Amino acid sequence: MSKERYKEGLKVTVVGMIANILLTILKAVLGILSGSTALVADAAHSFTDIVGSGVVLGGLKWANQPADETHHYGHYKAESVVAKIIAIILVLTGGGIGYSAINVLLEGDIDVPGTVAIWALVISLFTKEGLFRYISFVGKKIQSSAVMADAWHQRTDALSSVAALVGVLGAILGLPFLDPAAGIIVSGMIMYSGARIFMDAVKELMDTAPEPETIEEIRGRVLEVKGLKELNDVKARWHGAKILVDLKICVDPKATVEKGHSIAAQAKEKLMSSMEDVGDVLIHVNPCNHIGDERNDEQCTACSRNKKGIKGVYIK
Repeated sequence: MSKERYKEGLKVTVVGMIANILLTILKAVLGILSGSTALVADAAHSFTDIVGSGVVLGGLKWANQPADETHHYGHYKAESVVAKIIAIILVLTGGGIGYSAINVLLEGDIDVPGTVAIWALVISLFTKEGLFRYISFVGKKIQSSAVMADAWHQRTDALSSVAALVGVLGAILGLPFLDPAAGIIVSGMIMYSGARIFMDAVKELMDTAPEPETIEEIRGRVLEVKGLKELNDVKARWHGAKILVDLKICVDPKATVEKGHSIAAQAKEKLMSSMEDVGDVLIHVNPCNHIGDERNDEQCTACSRNKKGIKGVYIK
């Protein structure tokens, strides 16, 4: 993670934490004073945002650490780990809120919340939506799964504020059961968001490949390197916010070891300098089995070195 990327992630997370601390205090105090189950549930959700942002801060610092003796590829995946932690926090929080709201409904002792709860929820709604837009913008810009998880955490809080607002209004208008019912809806939204973030983090930790368009871009840029005779295989995987690339290329069998190394170095430099997401490139160099004008793409595709399904390209 670059220093600039780390600073941007740090800044947006701190801003989110400060806003959530203020909102949590506001909603908790007014929720208790007004007797609104939905507002108290929403306050609990905002508190998990604070915890989540704290986890993100730790994750960004961890991911910013350079490669060492025990982590040869760096610490980029720390962001994926952090995203999973936030997801678990969300699911547990949502479950707790839902349990409390269900108990209120079953007991039947439901207090009608005061109108002050409405203003708290309106403030929360607009603040949370603003935070979501700001944090998601920065998260996409720096391509941080941890920051994006934090952004969606804010969005679920905004949506839960909408549900809570409906519940409070309904209770005030003579349907008191809508307040705890809104708390149940809020809990479901929180758990859904947590499950979604968790699955996205799992994909990153499973070394999921980038989009096909990215793979094609890698192929195209490598084939521009002079002296490269064939591109046998392209493999890539996400490693946190960076892409690690593995290539198999063919060069003239009569080329010296130094020449083959030079061609591979040029291919790596080409990718590293032209594709910002690429974090590292490992290239295996093979001697081309056939050199001459009679060699063509079809023969390259049929080459035993080619990965199944990879179209060979012969450079005359």
